[in-house]
Amino acid sequence: MKQDIHPTYYPTAKVKCACGNKFETGSTMPEVEVEICSSCHPFFTGKEKIIDAQGRREKFRKRQEKTTEKKTAEKARDKKVPKAKK
Repeated sequence: MKQDIHPTYYPTAKVKCACGNKFETGSTMPEVEVEICSSCHPFFTGKEKIIDAQGRREKFRKRQEKTTEKKTAEKARDKKVPKAKK
């Protein structure tokens, strides 16, 4: 390894979470402040919110149908309009 190019490693770096949880880990920074940790993250605590995927899919399908209807109407309109002769 090259000398003097690697950051200093702190084996007991202190981590503070916004929820108030504190713990030690290894890092290149002596102190780390995080917004979310394993103590307050919904995935780890079991308080996971279920997203309304059904509503999102229906919303997408409605938008897609509108676009399809618009394209169909444009094609029908283009067929009705006769092309001008040169």
